[in-house]
Amino acid sequence: MNKPNRKPNNPRFCSGPCAKRPGWSLDALSDTLVGRSHRSKPGKARIEQVLDKSRAILGLPADYRIAIVPASDTGAVELALWSVLGARGVDVLAWESFGEGWVTDIVKQLKLPDVRVLRADYGHLPDLAQVSWDRDVVFTWNGTTSGVRVPNGDWIADDRRGLAIADATSAVFAMDLPWHKLDIVTWSWQKVLGGEGAHGMLVLSPRAVARLESYAPPWPMPKLFRLTKDGKLQEGIFQGETINTPSMLCVEDALDGLKWAERVGGLPGLMARSEANLAAIEGWVARTPWAEFLAADPATRSNTSVCLIFTADWYRALDLAGQTAVAKRMAALLDAENVALDAAFYRDAPPGLRIWCGATVETSDVEALLPWLDWAFAQVTPT
Repeated sequence: MNKPNRKPNNPRFCSGPCAKRPGWSLDALSDTLVGRSHRSKPGKARIEQVLDKSRAILGLPADYRIAIVPASDTGAVELALWSVLGARGVDVLAWESFGEGWVTDIVKQLKLPDVRVLRADYGHLPDLAQVSWDRDVVFTWNGTTSGVRVPNGDWIADDRRGLAIADATSAVFAMDLPWHKLDIVTWSWQKVLGGEGAHGMLVLSPRAVARLESYAPPWPMPKLFRLTKDGKLQEGIFQGETINTPSMLCVEDALDGLKWAERVGGLPGLMARSEANLAAIEGWVARTPWAEFLAADPATRSNTSVCLIFTADWYRALDLAGQTAVAKRMAALLDAENVALDAAFYRDAPPGLRIWCGATVETSDVEALLPWLDWAFAQVTPT
């Protein structure tokens, strides 16, 4: 098979850090407050803009708090887990690697006595009907390493007694989250809006705030995790007074991404861009006999972290090591041709490809990539 003539204008299909917005350059950071304190009047104003624009674009309820916290989405999730868990039993859902990471934190690090782990293999969801909303529930909204997301929030009880705690880092700004169903939500800038890393975002419902103010965990709390003081929420953290020093370069970049989001139509525009990218791949999969989505149910198919597996008979006949070698070879070919960078499957996931289709990716680039997938597979197919 001959090489396709057209290449994507932007070959960055990595699932994190993700592609910058179309047209981005370092000039976007020219007004950054370098050398200025984040506590200065203009520094705090920049941080407040990030919070206010995030709130407006996402449509957060007025009584929900929003803050910037340290250590990306991982830091935001762990801050939440260490701060609120232990007051009641916990159900934790895991169907890919990051969910398994939260299982490890809850079971092996916090060592909570009453934990139920609801697992599913890659490509599937656990039985959501088994979740008990008398308990706190920890889950990923979108499984970045499996390409499987929860289809909606219908399974989350309105009259829940426990907290709904969602790691939504590859879902926020690309999927319509039912905020009234969620109590703690986390994400990071380097996903759907293509921002820089090291900073997390944390949203708390009034129910989550009530938990923080009524429950003190029995373990020591490091400074970076302390959201309360003398039993009351530190409101300043949710008004631009960050727990530790943020990078003003990263803050400026996040603000640039949010302004771009406004220009493309806010949340509906961002969702439409991601859905168009997914639709392009869906059309290709429908006419490609050797590829399929890892997500078994189309209703759970991610529109950001699109994971593909290979289904050709010769490939299925290989053992796991052989399949892994083929998938890695394909990713290397795509990288060498500068048509898809960092598109290999996640190390713990079934072999295949993972193509980021978040809002900063142009559909025309996805469409230009697809013939290259056919070419690369032809190169690894035995003659």
